Amino acid sequence: MAVDAGTLSLADVQAAADRIQAHVWKTPTLANEAVAGAGVWLKAENLQRTGSFKVRGAVNAVLQLSPEQRRRGVITLSAGNHGMALAYAANAVGTPCMVVVREDAAVSKLEAIRGYGAEIVLTPLAHWQERLEAEQKARELHLVHPFDDPAVAAGQGTVGLEILEAVPDVRTVIVPVGGGGLIAGVAVAIKQQRPAVRVIGVEPERAPAVTESLAAGHPVTPSRLDTIADGLAAPYTRPFNLALIQRFVDEIRTVGDDAIVEALTFVALRAKLVVEPAGAAAVAALVADPTIDRPVVAVLSGGNLDGRRLAGWLAP
Repeated sequence: MAVDAGTLSLADVQAAADRIQAHVWKTPTLANEAVAGAGVWLKAENLQRTGSFKVRGAVNAVLQLSPEQRRRGVITLSAGNHGMALAYAANAVGTPCMVVVREDAAVSKLEAIRGYGAEIVLTPLAHWQERLEAEQKARELHLVHPFDDPAVAAGQGTVGLEILEAVPDVRTVIVPVGGGGLIAGVAVAIKQQRPAVRVIGVEPERAPAVTESLAAGHPVTPSRLDTIADGLAAPYTRPFNLALIQRFVDEIRTVGDDAIVEALTFVALRAKLVVEPAGAAAVAALVADPTIDRPVVAVLSGGNLDGRRLAGWLAP
């Protein structure tokens, strides 16, 4: 059954901004022509608490739990960033947290999740959803999904509010896409205030969940999930996010892994910011197409990665 895109509104995003402000940071939106020429701005969510935008949605969802839900605890599945965010949010309100993590997740992300006090369950990617559902049922935990949750999407949409505040004359906003929660929330926040602003989503060629779902007209399992940008390797999208993307997003583009790594090095060496591959996807699309209308804001969605991997990419 299709989900009405009206289930997420600008008012929801604005309410989320008020709700979460004590727990998250208003990250900088930085002008940086060195990355891809004049008129380029970078929304530095890599500098957010827990290292990614994910904390916005996780906090917004956790702060709306009932007393009974808080007592029982929360659960999610994650490649790392959402798990870190939910663990942080749960810790802030004293709620137990379990994170079902794909077994190839970065060690640094696993350490961070444990550092916030959450329990980790490692599982093969092929059994990710199955293990989540089994643990949720066995322990009667409340699911805070990484993207299939209006409260999470509303929290992520606060990125869009901050972009319009920082760059009021923005013409284009480019957003990395995994399951679709970030771009759904950002697009609602922007389009319901400034419909002329172009919103472009970017996902890896090797994890085209949203691209293939849009082509099919409904959520489908992506044809492949072997991208270097693990933070964008969602095993599916959902009707809720897809409906919002269909209504509010102008275009979804795909980029190759080589372009993502090149963009990551551009951001590190030219903007002096550390981002993970997922966080570099928007810049990869911007570098590939200098005709994108400017001023343009590219969202750096996260900066959580292992130092050894970063060193390998930056080595001459």
